[in-house]
Amino acid sequence: MFKQLVTLVRGQSNEGTQAVLDANALSLLRQQMRDAAQGVNKSRKAVAVVIAYAEREKASLNRLETQISDLEARALDALEQDSVDLASEAAGTIAQLEAERDTTRKVIEAYQTQILRLKQCLTENETCLRKMKRGQHLAEANDKAQRLSGVMPSGYINDLKDAEATLKRLQERQEHAEATATAMVELSAETSAESMTERLAEAGYGAPLKADAAAVLDRLKKKAQ
Repeated sequence: MFKQLVTLVRGQSNEGTQAVLDANALSLLRQQMRDAAQGVNKSRKAVAVVIAYAEREKASLNRLETQISDLEARALDALEQDSVDLASEAAGTIAQLEAERDTTRKVIEAYQTQILRLKQCLTENETCLRKMKRGQHLAEANDKAQRLSGVMPSGYINDLKDAEATLKRLQERQEHAEATATAMVELSAETSAESMTERLAEAGYGAPLKADAAAVLDRLKKKAQ
């Protein structure tokens, strides 16, 4: 039982740690990206330093080769003038310079190999860093979008639907009001026309609209005959 409790505590601790990491993932990513960028800058400086060392060795090699060539020419002149002892000393100096020259050549080769390796590593790191920066920008954009979504009212969709329904009812009432007004105008026109017709008929213009007693009596007399 005790072992199970320990395992449970460890599990809860790990889950809590993971939750903290998840909640601060973007901040953690930014710091890791800053660290990675600093690492790439250090690598770039390291390449520059190795290149500077290589250039210094190349300068030394040129100086040695110039000295060797000069001493060889002078030693040959000494031999031509039978200065064997001096030529022999020059030969010893030349041998030392040649040994130093050979060592310098090997150092330059080692530097060149190291430079190629460092440049390749630097290129890979820079490519990876650019890719990670693109991913970071995307993650930050998504985080901003999610934050904006989170601050919107939870019931805003229902509010929009309610507003849409209200607008629809308002438009329907307005259309009904317009139809009613049109009908009223038409009715008013019809009533006005009827009134004018009645007035003209009463004045004796045109056929009468209503039958009066005299007219009915005349009609009956005609039937009786």
